Amino acid sequence: MTRRRIKKTILWIAFVVLVGGAPVIGFGKNAAPIPQAGGGQIAPVPAGETDKTLAALHDELERSKDRLVLPGQQRPYFIEYRLLDLDERVISAEFGALLTSSTTRNRFMSVDVRVGNYKLDSSNFLSAEGFRGFLGSTGTVGIDRDYDSLRQDLWLATDQAYKQALDSFSNKQAALRALANAPTVDDFSREAPVVTVEPRVEPDWTTRNWESEARTVSAVVKNYAELYNSRVTYHLIYTTSYIVTTEGTQIRTSRSLAAIEASMGTQAADGMPLHNFLAVYANRPTELPGADAVRQQLDAKGKEVAALRAAPTVQDYDGPMLFEAPAAGSLLAQVLPPSLSGARPPLAMNTRFEQMMQALGGRSEWMGRIGQRVLPLTVDLTDDPTARQFQGHDLIASYQVDQDGVRAQKIALVQEGLLKQLLMSRRPGPDFDRSNGHGRSAFLAMPRPMVSNLFFTASNGESSADLRKRFLEACKQNGQKFGLLVREMDNPVVASSSQEELSDSLETLATGAPNGDRMPLLVYRVNVMDGSEELVRGAMISRLTLRNLRTLLGIGNDNAVFYYAQSQDAETAGTALGAFGSANGGVPSDVIAPSLLFEEIEVRGPHGEPRRTPLVPPPPLQ
Repeated sequence: MTRRRIKKTILWIAFVVLVGGAPVIGFGKNAAPIPQAGGGQIAPVPAGETDKTLAALHDELERSKDRLVLPGQQRPYFIEYRLLDLDERVISAEFGALLTSSTTRNRFMSVDVRVGNYKLDSSNFLSAEGFRGFLGSTGTVGIDRDYDSLRQDLWLATDQAYKQALDSFSNKQAALRALANAPTVDDFSREAPVVTVEPRVEPDWTTRNWESEARTVSAVVKNYAELYNSRVTYHLIYTTSYIVTTEGTQIRTSRSLAAIEASMGTQAADGMPLHNFLAVYANRPTELPGADAVRQQLDAKGKEVAALRAAPTVQDYDGPMLFEAPAAGSLLAQVLPPSLSGARPPLAMNTRFEQMMQALGGRSEWMGRIGQRVLPLTVDLTDDPTARQFQGHDLIASYQVDQDGVRAQKIALVQEGLLKQLLMSRRPGPDFDRSNGHGRSAFLAMPRPMVSNLFFTASNGESSADLRKRFLEACKQNGQKFGLLVREMDNPVVASSSQEELSDSLETLATGAPNGDRMPLLVYRVNVMDGSEELVRGAMISRLTLRNLRTLLGIGNDNAVFYYAQSQDAETAGTALGAFGSANGGVPSDVIAPSLLFEEIEVRGPHGEPRRTPLVPPPPLQ
């Protein structure tokens, strides 16, 4: 795929963020009774509440509901205001020196105005004119929480969104008249209104000396002269989210997220680019590990990079492959989410949207398969946003209300290998017609069905030792002298130490997405006779898709938590690439999974010309 085609792909895949993975509703096979939507009464601001933001949202919404109409046109049937109050501290350092240290405060709003009705409205439509009907009216608002300023911004944005909705609805109706078989799935689900106004949490940057910690931990890489570059970044994030709707929903929730993301890069003697990364996430800044613990982890990562430089390149391979627990979680985060969404695609007047989604692995393979076997009969798959911990480890994807304003629900997706449910937001799909509280987004993007705390469990899990024995025995039966073991998967967004390297990685993945290409980071060649391991480099897994999960050769009982940020970038969201993200732009997520043994996986060794190494070696580090 050429860079020009990649750019065109990115343009079209921007739909994924705007359209989302898509909720569910309407005339699906498993349609449920539709509750009343609260009678359309806007919830009053709680007595004694002094939050001017909440008051401005309420008052302007009430005025828009009563007065927003063009002569001769229909009124909106639904108006929603969302606002994000964001405070972020970012500190970056390299080789013991501070690069950046910034504290920013921003406030963003989003206005959604719909005309029509729940069955057919102005949303879910991609016309030849582009994205109209999905962008809505978004933008920044004043950071002072001023009542009058916010109402002025809301007034103008609502006016624009209403006029766009009228245009979109007219174009959509014309497009539907031209179709032989019009969609029978509703555009929006009725949901009971939720009112929850939590205390607002203010940021606190004073609990630790973050700049000193960044300098201290980044200095450890001075021990590795072979490193070309390295960076350690602390992300400390506080958010307060508001949602108010004409259905009666009124929500204010606060949360925080903290992360340490580090990268280090170099080249092998033959020119192959090599890198490693560290990603640590916590619900609050104070819960991040201390400087000594982070130094130890970075030191281990540096040793791994040094070992990679000296490691031989992997040869092409086709046979059993064992993914240890953390790597298995990362793999599942890439393979499962696109098919867990029950969202139907939008009505599009151009077939390129469907083609691009399929090309990047963004098409659900499980839609329309409720009741069928999709995983081994011993496997259960559950997504539970209400879970807080797993075996003493805090989870970072917990929430009580989603970004659609719907209560979070624990969902049994797969039971004993059979598909039971899919993740839903408020956009209907062919299998289910109601949200189950999984409409998620970052930075006011359109909510789409996304995983939160995803649990992959098996009733026949084996110990790590027994699973390894099974792995080596399978290799022997194949007549192979060695098998491949994956200890860690790659994350190009966090690990790449330059924009050029990141672009190359994403282009490689985008090109191979239809074939199930996956990027492992730490791969070991295991001798089947004595079990000894040898690190190899340059591996690219090919043709690893959902179908491989149906025929697992073995499953461990060593469940571990894999923390990550789901991408919200336009070129990856909702596709097989959507697992790759960073703390300052992704959606906090977890996969809890054991080690997985695959019967037959294809691995390609390095091909093509490597880059030239620098003409002069790096300067000595003091």
